[in-house]
Amino acid sequence: QVQLVESGGGLVQAGGSLRLSCAASGRAISSYAMGWFRQAPGKEREFVGSISWNSGRTYYADSVKGRFTISRDNARNTVYLQMNSLKPEDTAVYYCAASSSNPSGTSYSRSYNYWGQGTQVTVSS
Repeated sequence: QVQLVESGGGLVQAGGSLRLSCAASGRAISSYAMGWFRQAPGKEREFVGSISWNSGRTYYADSVKGRFTISRDNARNTVYLQMNSLKPEDTAVYYCAASSSNPSGTSYSRSYNYWGQGTQVTVSS
């Protein structure tokens, strides 16, 4: 079992930055692809980005491309989501997830075995 805990969310003004962390425990995530998803009120959960097990490949949703960056530190069993140039439409609960079935990373949520509890990001205009 892998437990994931997100942190770093909060309230920020439009144009600002936040860095989310996702700390894993229970098992090393070095062989897992890691993904970030988000869910805004009244909307379905959507893919934000993913990173392969060895950081060699990243994917991003078009809505965040060029503003968000995913990285990982397998030695620390932690994944990060650096969010710059934040917009009010980025307001959502952000979730990290781990996938053992697709180590290259994927936008398909059903490929992810483990999920964190989420952290709230609110961007004010």
